Amino acid sequence: MSGVEVFLDDTPGETRGALFRNGRPERLIIQRDDDVAAHRLGARSVGRVARIEPALKGAFVDLGVGAPFGFLPGKGVNEGARVQVEVTAEPRDGKGPALRLTGPGDGEARLLAAGPDVRAVLSGWAPSVEPVEGVDAIQAVREAEEEALGTGVVLESVGLDLRIERTRAMTVVDLDWAPATHLHGAQARARANDRGIAETARLIRLRSWGGLASIDLIGTGFDGDRVAISARAAFEGEAGLVVGPVNRFGVLMLSRAWRRRPIDDILLDGDGRRSLRTRAADIVRALRFALLSERGASTITARCMSQETERAAPWVAALGPRARLVADDGIAAGHFKLEEG
Repeated sequence: MSGVEVFLDDTPGETRGALFRNGRPERLIIQRDDDVAAHRLGARSVGRVARIEPALKGAFVDLGVGAPFGFLPGKGVNEGARVQVEVTAEPRDGKGPALRLTGPGDGEARLLAAGPDVRAVLSGWAPSVEPVEGVDAIQAVREAEEEALGTGVVLESVGLDLRIERTRAMTVVDLDWAPATHLHGAQARARANDRGIAETARLIRLRSWGGLASIDLIGTGFDGDRVAISARAAFEGEAGLVVGPVNRFGVLMLSRAWRRRPIDDILLDGDGRRSLRTRAADIVRALRFALLSERGASTITARCMSQETERAAPWVAALGPRARLVADDGIAAGHFKLEEG
């Protein structure tokens, strides 16, 4: 697979993987040690049908791990029945996982098989590419994460300024000319829109977003068939992709199936800030990076606020005796200092 690189960052507390194409991040996956195994994409469980919801045309299934219950669409199951199910979409925004019925079940609700781990997912994305590990992987995954949490991209080579945002209802994308562009005319506009659609597909994949998306194209008066072809090429191979027409306001509507938990949902709290769990993982990853980079240092100590120290302590211990952690409430949340011993 020419131009494809994959990176595996296996740091205590969580494992991250990223796929880059032609030097740019395209996919990112994060699995944490305290994730619910029964909620992972591809996990198979025996569940108990907790209640039928006719208005939603489906049922909620207790997987034996507490709330939120999984949702099984369709009919044909009875309340209290035991069923075997597979996770087809991970939990997001407070909602439980989406499920697929695979057959009848028996006994207590329980996990039968966990879904693929990060290494297996990377192998599925790029079967013939060996993942890069160590400091290069940590750097690459950081880069992928930064772009996954960003607001968009500017590509001056095609005069494109793209802004992207996920609301509760949909993903909203605005394509516009870059402020300093010298490009103009119908052909330049078509190139910018094509690249904008391709970048939208890349960013949506990178962020693990799904559902409805609206893309506000540059200009008006489009060849709708041509735009649809561009969108299908950009999202090639996507499960459940539906591409709608360009409306009279120059907005392309499309929909992509939800699969994995969104990256922002994993990393951020309800206020859009990095959660305590994420900040603690940041400290552990920075310590691991320093330990791998500065092999001559006898110890490396991370100083951070006490709440983060408490959360990160067991993962830092797993890094070995060279890694140290010191609480210092003079350091603000989300910040830390590394000191060589």
